[in-house]
Parts: sequence; C-alpha cells; structure tokens
Amino acid sequence: MRILVIEDNRDILANVLDYLQLKGFSVDCAQDGLSGLHLANSGHYDLIVLDIMLPGIDGYQVCKRLREDGRSEVPILMLTARDALDDRLKGLNAGADDYLIKPFALSELVARIEAILRRSRGSRKRQLQVADLNYDLDTLHVSRAGQALKLSPLGLKLLAILMQRSPAVVRREALEEALWGDDCPDSDSLRSHIHQLRQVLDKPFPTPLLHTIHGVGYRLAESGDAV
Repeated sequence: MRILVIEDNRDILANVLDYLQLKGFSVDCAQDGLSGLHLANSGHYDLIVLDIMLPGIDGYQVCKRLREDGRSEVPILMLTARDALDDRLKGLNAGADDYLIKPFALSELVARIEAILRRSRGSRKRQLQVADLNYDLDTLHVSRAGQALKLSPLGLKLLAILMQRSPAVVRREALEEALWGDDCPDSDSLRSHIHQLRQVLDKPFPTPLLHTIHGVGYRLAESGDAV
C-alpha cells in the first residue's frame, strides 16, 4: 500500500514515516500544502494522511481541491491539534474520511489507516490512470484513449509498477528486483520487456508515455527525456 503523508512538523513527520515503513507501507511525503497537492494529483496513492495546519494552503483547501477536481477519490485521514466539533465537521465536510486529534499514538494511526483501507477496498475499484492510459487492477483491463490493450502477465506487472510510481523515474535495478527478485534472467531481459511494452502502449498513439532515462531507468508520464 502506498501512502502520502502531508505534514509540516519535522519531528511528527519523521516518526510517522518511520513507523509506517516499519509496518510495511510505501510512503511519500510533503511538508507544505501545494507540494502535497501536486504529489496527490500526479501520483497514485491508496491513502493520504493530511495535516490541517500547513504552510501555503492548509489541509482543508488541499482536501477540498482534490474532491472538487473530481480526479481523486483516495481516502484522506486528517491530522489536527484542533479538537472543536466545528473543526472536525469542517474537515469531514471538505471530504476527509476520518479525523485524528494530536497528540496521537502511532498504533492508533495505523489502526485507523487499515480500517479506512478495508472500507475503501470494498467500495471503490482499484484503478490506475496516467494521461489517457487506464489500468483496472481488479479486472486486469488496460486501455488507452478508449482502446483496449493486450499485455502479457509480466507486461501487466511492469506496467502496474510504472503507473503506481508515475511520474517518478523507476530505476532499472528496482524494476528487475520487482519482476524477478534475485533471479533476473539476463541483463537484456528488462530492456526486451520495456520494448514490448512500448510497442503496445505508444506505437499506435501520437504521444509517447513510456520514457527511457539514460543510465537511470524508466518513467511513465506525458512528457520526459525520452528515447
């Protein structure tokens, strides 16, 4: 599960990141509202932990923009030192799924995250989207611009990793480990599968999405340093 934590208090952020990673979550973070909003809109997350008092734009505005844009149904757990009923109602009305008062126990944070994720898995489809490319993780249906695409099982796994990390660059070593563990067939195997994926994803369409970053790895995005 991939979680985005938006929190400006460095000590709280460090403790939350360490604990969530210890519990097996993949975690990204931001320390202000605008950076958090950008990450939330550009990446795929299973849940957002969102502080209310943030520099730039506050958590209420971040939550409201995500919900109003209609581009994100990701569950949001709000963090705040404000315990007044009006504050809690304001957060829930902005689109938050739950509300946790500071100071809190890290074990309670994880328990609430897991409860929200259980509810969300039962109520929404697991779908990835990058530009006009869509991947339904439940049905394994992939389409671009409304056109169905056919991929091998390994191609589907490779695509899921790249879409989940979009628009970030995924290093070659990380992809090889995710696909084959310590038993990578040979040095050209990943390049071969990337080529096959590019033939399906990009060749029939005017705009490439799969980009090679020389000496580093690959990224799936609308633009990039491509070859």
